[in-house]
Amino acid sequence: MYIIVGLGNPEEKYARTFHNMGFNAAADVAEKLGVKFKKKQCSSYIAEAFIGGEKVIIARPLTYMNLSGVAVKQLLATYKATPAQLVVIYDDYDIPKGKIRIRPSGSAGTHNGMRSVIAETGTQDFARIRIGIRDSEVNIPIINYVLSEVRREDYELFISACGRAAEAAIELAKGVPCEEVMTKFNG
Repeated sequence: MYIIVGLGNPEEKYARTFHNMGFNAAADVAEKLGVKFKKKQCSSYIAEAFIGGEKVIIARPLTYMNLSGVAVKQLLATYKATPAQLVVIYDDYDIPKGKIRIRPSGSAGTHNGMRSVIAETGTQDFARIRIGIRDSEVNIPIINYVLSEVRREDYELFISACGRAAEAAIELAKGVPCEEVMTKFNG
């Protein structure tokens, strides 16, 4: 059993923002596994898949970014999963745009959604896939930047990054060791 959670904001007006990279990557995971988000449960939209006979839950929390941990805690409890069975995908301003970074654990950094996940689960020990969004050419406050729409000229770059993040999440759900997934996808 694995739970893959893509962080974001549920309203349509946020769909093309940098802060919804996790939502977009979760949608890519579902698409690659041939499933759809059909259920509302645990304060999330849920898609259920199987990889090698093991259940995989793909979730997009409805709690908005800063309360993402509430949904993640509910998911872990409902599916009787441990943080070792959790993969969280989210945007990261500290990484250059289009790059992804996978880690088996770590702090929240400047990300409020991850602060919420860590606070609610009581641990930093779960896999995370960070999608870089920083653009050195843009000089506006971070909060304004993450809630702004991806520029048209960067759209393909972020589609590709979300696709790679989805592939990495699927590899982790297949049981591929995190270090191998990091070697394959980081950068």
